[in-house]
Amino acid sequence: MHVRLVKSFTFEAAHFLPEFPDGHKCRRMHGHSFRVDVVVEGDIPPDRHYLIDYGDIKQAIAPVRARLDHYCLNEIEGLEHPTSEVLAAWIWDRLIDALPMLTEVHVHETCTSRCEYRGP
Repeated sequence: MHVRLVKSFTFEAAHFLPEFPDGHKCRRMHGHSFRVDVVVEGDIPPDRHYLIDYGDIKQAIAPVRARLDHYCLNEIEGLEHPTSEVLAAWIWDRLIDALPMLTEVHVHETCTSRCEYRGP
């Protein structure tokens, strides 16, 4: 059986987008309550009834969340231009080794806006 599992996490962070034009609201420092969905996908092994323990996904996410939560994203190496697109790829790069079944990372910047990243 082929399945997709989604584990979500949240973090609070500030950022500004220096490449946006002068006067644009996103060029100024502001914050978001981010939500990230981590999607893993694969075939359930015949000797088990699950793909991966959600706790294992949570454990892989923990250091990433800790690095982002309550920080200014622009001050984190690799996030100098922390758009949702860049953030999604940055998170992917830090999870792929621990979660080889990773297929998508969704970064929800607001309740109505998100980026879906499916790897390089």
